[in-house]
Amino acid sequence: MSVELAVVLRQLEKEKRTGVLRVGDDAFHLTEGCVTYAACRRTTGLDRLLAESGATAADWHAAESGDPARLLKLPRLEVLALLSVFDAAYFLLAAPTVAKFRPAPPHWLAPVCRITPGALVHEVERRGDPDIGPWPAGWVDSYPVVPVRHVRRRRVVLTAGQIEVLAAADTRRHVCAIARDLGRTTFGCLTAVRELTAAGLVEPPVMVAEPAPEPPRQDPPRHAPPLRRRVPSNATVAARDRWQPVDRDVLVRLRAALEELA
Repeated sequence: MSVELAVVLRQLEKEKRTGVLRVGDDAFHLTEGCVTYAACRRTTGLDRLLAESGATAADWHAAESGDPARLLKLPRLEVLALLSVFDAAYFLLAAPTVAKFRPAPPHWLAPVCRITPGALVHEVERRGDPDIGPWPAGWVDSYPVVPVRHVRRRRVVLTAGQIEVLAAADTRRHVCAIARDLGRTTFGCLTAVRELTAAGLVEPPVMVAEPAPEPPRQDPPRHAPPLRRRVPSNATVAARDRWQPVDRDVLVRLRAALEELA
């Protein structure tokens, strides 16, 4: 976990700052030092999670435009907002990065979602080391989930979530894509993929080495002699450079073969 980012969040909490903490292309939104929303490119967006609960794209657009009244009445909004923040924090806190804070108005989710940085860090630590096992957190958008062709175990008991993820694995989509398509958290799908790999139902990701770049093509030196000199028409051509007459029998056999193919 990025200790530096955790320290920054705790300092913003101590100062009760309100604004946006940019973490690369991602961000934490804070209200009086508490995290109210988090955006991470590796996790399923809250809008997609809410879609599974009946929210529409128009509802989300209205909330982002300053009219969240309809979404704030959604029964599962608070739970899904919390899951979304914890999901993003698991990946954002996994690697050190430069964070920049800028003041901004409170996020529209502030009335229903406020998580202290201490609680956020505690939950990330509870979920375990992001780099553990054959599926590190940093690989969720890099390697496809490939089911095994032959199951070695005779009996495997799976949960509903594991079955859902295994059915969505098509050898092309990675964990992030599967999570978005199913409307599930990325951490939940990552956990299922880790468990399916341990059960021998999913192939461990294999890191393929990139081919070495071809050496630059070297042009011949300017003063190098040409590969073949032109022979003047009035010059005598050496015997080894003259065209040898083609055997007539070869031409006859070639013509016959072409006629059979026609």
